[in-house]
Amino acid sequence: MDFITIKKAIEKHVSKMMEDNSILYVANVEEDVLYNLYLDTIPAQHNKIYRIRREYDCSCCRHYIKRLGAVVAINGTEVESIWDVETEDENWNMVCTALSEYVKSCGIKSVFLTSPKETTFGCDHNISMLDRIRYEHFCTNVSNRFVNHSVGTAMSEYQSTHDVCKRGLDELTTDAVLTVLELINQDSLYRGTEHKKEVNDFYNLKKKYETIPDVSKDVFVWGLLSTSHVGVLRIRNTSIGTLMIDISNGVELDEAVRKYEAMVAPSNYKRSKPVFTQRMLDDARAKLTELGYIDSLKRRYATADDISVDNILFVNRDTAKQVDADLFAELSKETKSSPKKFSKVEEISAEDFVANVLPTAKEVYAYVENRHSKNFVSLIAPEIANSKSMFKWDNNFSWAYTGNATDSELKKNVEKAGGSIDGVMRFSIQWNDTGEYNGNDEDAHCILPNKEEIAYYNKHNYTTGGELDVDIMSPVRNEPAVENITFSSRDKLLVGEYLFFVNTYCSRGGRGGFRAEIEVDGELYQYDYSTDTRDNKNVNVAIVKYNKDGTFTVNSLLDSTYSTKSKKLWNVTTNDFVPVSVVCYSPNYWDKQTGNGNLHYFFMLKNCINEENPNGFYNEFLCADLYPAHRKVMEAVGSKCHVSETENQLSGLGFSSTQRNDLIVKVVGASERVLRVKF
Repeated sequence: MDFITIKKAIEKHVSKMMEDNSILYVANVEEDVLYNLYLDTIPAQHNKIYRIRREYDCSCCRHYIKRLGAVVAINGTEVESIWDVETEDENWNMVCTALSEYVKSCGIKSVFLTSPKETTFGCDHNISMLDRIRYEHFCTNVSNRFVNHSVGTAMSEYQSTHDVCKRGLDELTTDAVLTVLELINQDSLYRGTEHKKEVNDFYNLKKKYETIPDVSKDVFVWGLLSTSHVGVLRIRNTSIGTLMIDISNGVELDEAVRKYEAMVAPSNYKRSKPVFTQRMLDDARAKLTELGYIDSLKRRYATADDISVDNILFVNRDTAKQVDADLFAELSKETKSSPKKFSKVEEISAEDFVANVLPTAKEVYAYVENRHSKNFVSLIAPEIANSKSMFKWDNNFSWAYTGNATDSELKKNVEKAGGSIDGVMRFSIQWNDTGEYNGNDEDAHCILPNKEEIAYYNKHNYTTGGELDVDIMSPVRNEPAVENITFSSRDKLLVGEYLFFVNTYCSRGGRGGFRAEIEVDGELYQYDYSTDTRDNKNVNVAIVKYNKDGTFTVNSLLDSTYSTKSKKLWNVTTNDFVPVSVVCYSPNYWDKQTGNGNLHYFFMLKNCINEENPNGFYNEFLCADLYPAHRKVMEAVGSKCHVSETENQLSGLGFSSTQRNDLIVKVVGASERVLRVKF
């Protein structure tokens, strides 16, 4: 056996591996086993004892085999070792085959890197000092691409990338990846297009990975380090990867997207459309067609003609002819008399009002206040009269409240932080919400009419029931900070002035000022103080006066977005009595139905016109055939169902029986009465 033959073959082969591959790897061999296999596979007659060791047992070759003998290249799932050579000597070919098979059976341990101090492995030759004989050894000079000044750090990074990629390919389901791709393609994810290439590339890797036998999958992942972008390999640890993890783990799609957008979207971001995919849309369309609901999707504003007489609690004379000419036949026979006027406002429950007042009323007027802006509602009817009902009740009518009734973002953040938003008077502040970190400690304060103060050092005032229930001292990055002072009831309020202000307890260099809200009796006043605040600086926001008659007067000390003047809402002027055309229950209580959700009282106003694009229906209305199986798609369909215009549409004010509210009405019958209807 001529050692020069194998030496040159290995040297040439290793040099070519280093030239052809950007990354080489190290198999997870036992070094002593590898070296002993080398010695033991050489035929004994060619590896006799020379002096005290076998002929091919030398320290130079031992170092070479232990350090470089496990180096491999990867092409897909194919592993190439440095021993994959063929010579003219069958004995050496047998040795190389044994070593190659062992190395390839051990899996991959890490990438191959070396420090600048060790760029040559083995020794080309040496000359014995005893007998002046030249001895040849394995030797390789390492290419610069495999030399690294921080070997430990670099190898750790490679290992981490491999581990993250392997977990992603194992744990992220193909369905989850496809779902995210669909959401990106239909522009349903905030900044989703930025991740499109990485998600698509990962999907292609995932498809290939699933075709590979389990025994080869780890080798395949190691090989990706040299062929794929690190952003694709580590996608599991990104925000879009977190979304795919949640979907893979069965988290509701809407919730998974919400969590994703909480990480990447600014605090004032609002989702513009419901989340669903084409597959979900196709399934829902097929179901709607199968069950005969397609015609039911066409919607329009309802009119008085659409409602049966039995479901109308009151109809104005001007509207009566639209309903049934005989409805007021008996009333017209009644003796007419001049109505008596009452100045006192009586309180009455909604149930008593319906049962005892409306049956004899000839005219009803609703006093529409600014605080009723969130109560505006429209009754929605099917365009095709006999279309099948999609709802939990046995008619195909729905309703839509104004979109302007949504709570402010600040109010939502207060509630999220555990603060109360239901009191009769509320003062809330917010900062650290402009994108730039504002770590200041801003404090909400209130000086009461008795000169006592509500603040961080005196959070609860037993005299008035006022309480500071949210106190944030150290804002978290990318999360709005809020504080909240609330008064739960009128009963304990003191007559007099309440001064609300903000004190900067500690300025940490934060910029952007703060936002504030004052809400009294359902009226919302909003303020924006954009000036940077400083240590111990007070900024007065407003003085709220609680009057003896139980009303509030707000004196804004900062510019407010609120106006106490009358305004037009849906063609109705507020702070005035408006004729009521129809009073009825919500459709889920028509025909004496019950148990299909909350009861709503509708006061439809004369000439009230919906200025928005209301939903044709809402998911909570849908029957079991459509909800929850097709929840997200039906939400989208409801938002896209165009509600056609009609003359004399039924729009006005709606009040839920489960929410405290009231409405002042003027009722004309045999007498004139002014009532406060309590819901």
